[in-house]
Amino acid sequence: MKDTHLPPAILIMGPTASGKTAAAMALADRFPVELISVDSAQVFVDMDAGTAKPDKAMLAQYPHRLIDIITPEESYSAARFRDDALAAMAEITAAGKVPLLVGGTILYFRSLMQGLADLPQADAGLRAEIDAAAARFGWPAMHAKLAELDPSTAARLHPTDSQRIQRALEICRLSGRPMSELLAESESQKPPYDFLSIGLLPSDRTVLHKRIERRFDEMLLAGLDEEVRMLRQKYDLNLGLPSMRCVGYRQAWEYQEGLYGKPEMRDRGIYATRQLAKRQITWLGNGFPADENFDCLDPALPQRIAERADAFLNA
Repeated sequence: MKDTHLPPAILIMGPTASGKTAAAMALADRFPVELISVDSAQVFVDMDAGTAKPDKAMLAQYPHRLIDIITPEESYSAARFRDDALAAMAEITAAGKVPLLVGGTILYFRSLMQGLADLPQADAGLRAEIDAAAARFGWPAMHAKLAELDPSTAARLHPTDSQRIQRALEICRLSGRPMSELLAESESQKPPYDFLSIGLLPSDRTVLHKRIERRFDEMLLAGLDEEVRMLRQKYDLNLGLPSMRCVGYRQAWEYQEGLYGKPEMRDRGIYATRQLAKRQITWLGNGFPADENFDCLDPALPQRIAERADAFLNA
């Protein structure tokens, strides 16, 4: 039921290559919405070719907030996203428009809707210890260790998702409790909006995989390799930074270091993107379900979403 006492807001969530941008533009053509990007890679300036960032012409026609707000040398957290998004939503609502949040970083959506648990701060010494153990035994072995300590968190992480496995193990060690338990205790901090959340999920993952392959090839043609070279010259970067952990950028960096050739770089990039999409789909299916899901492969997707939004906004 629509809560007429609260201003409306719309969320469009989905895996990479699911058509989120096209759906958002279809809504912007019909309704008084203003877009907010929910993408942990598009926050970085100068990272364009490998992030599927809208080009200048598209941004001029369909402005997005929270794009190009930090340098690749910096980090951007879910907590900062929540603060930035809430501030942007307040401004959009005050202007008489509807916030439309679009992206594939499901953790950001979750932090916005459910708040953030009081988790311990990072411990550099402990992280180094975990990294050393991973170097010796491998991240799948560290994932197995996490499964003993926090089976719920381990179940939603890929055995090679080093960044999240490291953080979950760190929290277990520092707090003496599973991260999933701490997250469950966080009180609901849903913002004061009437939300319509839309999930875009593929009816056939094989077709989505073909889209991903085509998109990665387009990124290479757009100059991903050259962009990484430019970034390395312009900024003080390393592979441990969140910007260089982004899919495509890590593979291009390693190719430039001579770890493998260009064909293998392409194959690794496509594989990593498919794994990212798999994690996004898992999050949407189990951890953060939408109010309503649509088949992202449906040719009529933008129109169907527009019709659903019309029913929501005019109820």
